[in-house]
Amino acid sequence: MLVDGRGVPLSICVTGANRNDVTQLETLLDTLVYQPRRHRRMHLLADRGYSGQPALDAVTERGYHARIRQQGKARRGRPPKHRRWVVEAAHSWFNRFRKLLVRFEKLHESYLALVHLAAAIICWRKAVPIYG
Repeated sequence: MLVDGRGVPLSICVTGANRNDVTQLETLLDTLVYQPRRHRRMHLLADRGYSGQPALDAVTERGYHARIRQQGKARRGRPPKHRRWVVEAAHSWFNRFRKLLVRFEKLHESYLALVHLAAAIICWRKAVPIYG
């Protein structure tokens, strides 16, 4: 799942549990729903699971400035701000939909439709306080 700074889902990709996240990075970036109109640089924050040259190439060729933690590098001094909680909060919002928490659907298309419906409800809940 790809989210913005407030936790609103921008792109969703459903795969099996035995697939690594880094193998689905290009698919996730290509299915991005929202394209910002700003001319400033877009940043993509990722954890150490996305380190490596193929993932870095996939991110930079799509116009993002990658901030990916590298494997084996220790932090020195004061740790940077923690921004991972935004994605974890989005996962928690999806877990509140009980039908998605345990997958009972047999078809991939049915489950993906339910995930998109939950994402639309989450986007609506996040947009209403701003515009309403």
